[in-house]
Amino acid sequence: MTTTPVSPQALAINGGSPVRATFLPYGRQSVDEADIQAVVDVLRSDWLTTGPKVAEFEEAFAARVGAAHAVSFSSGTAALHAAAFAAGLKSGDEAITTPLTFAATANCVLYQGATPVFADIRGDTLTLDPEQVENKISPRTRAILPVDYAGHPVDLMPILEIARRHKLVVIEDACHALGAEYGGRPLGSIADMTVFSFHPVKHITTGEGGMVATNDAKFAETLRRFRNHGISSDARQRQSAGQWHYEMVLLGFNYRLPDIVCALGIQQLKRLDANLARRREIAAHYTAAFREIPAVIPPAVRPEANPAWHLYPIRLDLEKLTVDRAEVFRALRAENIGVNVHYIPVHLHPYYRERFGYKGGEFPVAEDAYGRLISLPMFHGMSDQDVDDAVQAVSKIAEHFRR
Repeated sequence: MTTTPVSPQALAINGGSPVRATFLPYGRQSVDEADIQAVVDVLRSDWLTTGPKVAEFEEAFAARVGAAHAVSFSSGTAALHAAAFAAGLKSGDEAITTPLTFAATANCVLYQGATPVFADIRGDTLTLDPEQVENKISPRTRAILPVDYAGHPVDLMPILEIARRHKLVVIEDACHALGAEYGGRPLGSIADMTVFSFHPVKHITTGEGGMVATNDAKFAETLRRFRNHGISSDARQRQSAGQWHYEMVLLGFNYRLPDIVCALGIQQLKRLDANLARRREIAAHYTAAFREIPAVIPPAVRPEANPAWHLYPIRLDLEKLTVDRAEVFRALRAENIGVNVHYIPVHLHPYYRERFGYKGGEFPVAEDAYGRLISLPMFHGMSDQDVDDAVQAVSKIAEHFRR
């Protein structure tokens, strides 16, 4: 019996050899010995939570993003919830956000009994379109929640102008964008409240964790109380004062970030600039390569923005391919390139469809982007070979499926 030889350029899904022998994830954490030692030191200390490392992390973070205050939380989602609370969202209110985001951005509005109202996105950066926001303002609108999609800053100035005219609070979801700049200013220093995440695939990690940066002292005070059951003081403050008395002044949650992981955050923050520089190198390499592939649309960067590159989302020009996004996704995974998709538009999730009656088609720009998006590996620990492997795999597959 004879067998047909497989071409060296045959796709792995068709029996060819994959571009790489080992799987390359789309994102992962980077932890070194200094990180580990910092955590060990806290484990040997008197304070595992609500101790000195919390304030140290918050102060260093506020300084890095140019904010007067930074308040830490147990996750980015908890931070979003706290910001929605501090903004005063309640039953009967509305907050405008983007459909192209992780569900937590909209869910935090629901947690407060308010209603998330979606506005469509720009076709270039896939961030919230200010003109669409203006069209969604109603007498019930209380806040705007723009998202810095993939690490590219949303067009903040027009959104802030809209907010000021209508007396709205701007909660910027910058969970993708630590270290990004808009108009030469760091994100965290511009919006009323800016929310960050420290999930392992982000620019720095505390395992889980989040932060709200703000220049408003009243917001900061409310955020600190909200994360601590609504209590007006924490255990370390009471110990320092030599007293036991505490008062619950609002209905809050236990959203505290412990000293153990704040120590990790302090160490990780020291490497943020290096992490950002590496991500920007990778993005530049990707963009230069993909400009030569007709079926691949690299992400756009507006002149006023310096992105942080949490993700590197390409869009497929499906009119130039013989297959859809799902087949390209499957082919890339077979080549051991750990691609992902960010995101299923929030209004298309079953919960939102059933609760609010979305059918699809309401936000054409976001929905069209979703059908074309693929997130390539992007993390600061990637080697040059990792980057080359991802480029080779995309090129190989685009050529194979070229129309």
